[in-house]
Amino acid sequence: MSENLNLTVEFSGGLEMLFDNITKHSVSLSKDADSGNAATVGFLVRYICDHLMKDSRKELFVLDGAVRPGILVLINDSDWELEGEEKYELANNDNILFVSTLHGG
Repeated sequence: MSENLNLTVEFSGGLEMLFDNITKHSVSLSKDADSGNAATVGFLVRYICDHLMKDSRKELFVLDGAVRPGILVLINDSDWELEGEEKYELANNDNILFVSTLHGG
């Protein structure tokens, strides 16, 4: 039996509107959720687009299969660029925060 990862996924800066105006989600994935491979942030992004996003405008969150420019991603309060970006392998109790730095006017 596969071990589960319990994650907290948060959205702010306006992104929560794409996720039914819910800012904090609890997500449980199996460690090998990505077709038997370790679950990464890249997998998590695809997962939340398919399972959590209520808005049809996915392009406001992802562009060409990646988190769109202008969205800051923090893994346990650390910039994901320091953690390997989408290749970061998720660990139990990780907190992933997506913050839009783009503001309409």
